Amino acid sequence: MLTQNLFVHHVYFWLEHPNNEQEKAALLEGLKKLSKLPSIHQFHIGTAAPTNRDVIDSTYALSWLAIFENAADQDAYQVDPIHLEFVATCKHLWKKVVVYDSLGAF
Repeated sequence: MLTQNLFVHHVYFWLEHPNNEQEKAALLEGLKKLSKLPSIHQFHIGTAAPTNRDVIDSTYALSWLAIFENAADQDAYQVDPIHLEFVATCKHLWKKVVVYDSLGAF
């Protein structure tokens, strides 16, 4: 069961060159390295599911979901050298990033 203290950080990436499989693979490798951070409780790296409804945006290339035990762990993640290296190394690969952060509602 999820608790109110969990911090969910969901990031969606649109590639600068959407049809470049090497660049997509490079971003995927960067996210795999990012998943090693000790402050991350759980993570998921995904691609758009083959669903088709008006409310679904499946135009992104990869998504990154990181779940933290609390907001302090997410704060630590933001300044961790591994996260900063990921941004510095991979930011040229994306043209757009959208982040949704949430806390438990109950």
